[in-house]
Amino acid sequence: MTHSLLPVRRPGARRYATESIDFRPQGAGPAIQPVSTSIQDRLDAFRKQDRIQAGSLIISVFGDAVVPRGGRVWLGSLIRLLEPLGLNERLVRTSVFRLVRDEWLCSEPCGRRTDYLLTASGLQRIEEASRRIYASDAQIWDRRWRLILTVGELAAKDRERLRKALFWQGFGTLNGDCFLHPSADLIAAFDGLVGEGLGALLPRLKPLMAAEAALGTAASDADLVHTAWNLDRLAATYRDFVARYQPILAQLRDGAGETDDESAFLLRMLLIHDYRRLLLRDPGLPDVLLASDWPGQRARQLCRELYRRLLAASERHIDAHFQLADGRTPEASSRLFERFQDADPLRGAA
Repeated sequence: MTHSLLPVRRPGARRYATESIDFRPQGAGPAIQPVSTSIQDRLDAFRKQDRIQAGSLIISVFGDAVVPRGGRVWLGSLIRLLEPLGLNERLVRTSVFRLVRDEWLCSEPCGRRTDYLLTASGLQRIEEASRRIYASDAQIWDRRWRLILTVGELAAKDRERLRKALFWQGFGTLNGDCFLHPSADLIAAFDGLVGEGLGALLPRLKPLMAAEAALGTAASDADLVHTAWNLDRLAATYRDFVARYQPILAQLRDGAGETDDESAFLLRMLLIHDYRRLLLRDPGLPDVLLASDWPGQRARQLCRELYRRLLAASERHIDAHFQLADGRTPEASSRLFERFQDADPLRGAA
């Protein structure tokens, strides 16, 4: 199971295959409105990158825009949707083929065209990520720690593979022999290790549940968190996210950032893509274990409000350009509009 995708170098010039791709939009959005400077700056900054992790972005698009419409899309339609971000046809095709190789996607021909859809394992990973991305409230902690202990010696290579696999599941480390998390599902964690090809190590691992013994001289939960995770680095990335998107949200709140449907769609994809990459590195600790001014909370609320403001216009763009290989445009599931539906305690905050 691959959690991170290798960056793909974007060709210097846009080159397209000689095969013509018939896009036939199913409808048109309203008249184009001026694009705000902040929105345009964000889109331009993405296009100007020397390296674009196209495969990772495509997975974000599948999770946010394709899954609500049945989980499949015609390759030509995907190319059309991503081209305005500077991803040319060759790059999208190459990235999709790599996602097939990595068992994220599979193909299904329909005449001379081909749909791409998530594999069962790819859909499972998308659903796991979506539960965190669109969740509104952090879970309540039962004050018990989940531990995975290594029993005996592990080869250095196996230990590093284990550390990386558990890191992507949110586990912190204590002295290299103990991995811990406050709320992880240990059965799911072991299943995840099997999926990573580490099943042979399971007999060397001991899962435990630990409840706090009320001893006044013992290390605190805060001490455990400080030792097991580098939250300073994560906090800095959350602040960068807020600094990047707060000006855009401020303009939309002021009514000075009305944007066209295409820009709303592109910004929505980048917003969720950036937020998803943050959550991949976030262990998902309960709020009670975090500082009261933890920037991840503001980032979550900012993402929520900005997403809701972009949703209607971006869906109009998808309606106009999303197609299956047979030419149909499936409607979005009603569950799409249930995302980020919680009350926003930061609404109106500067």
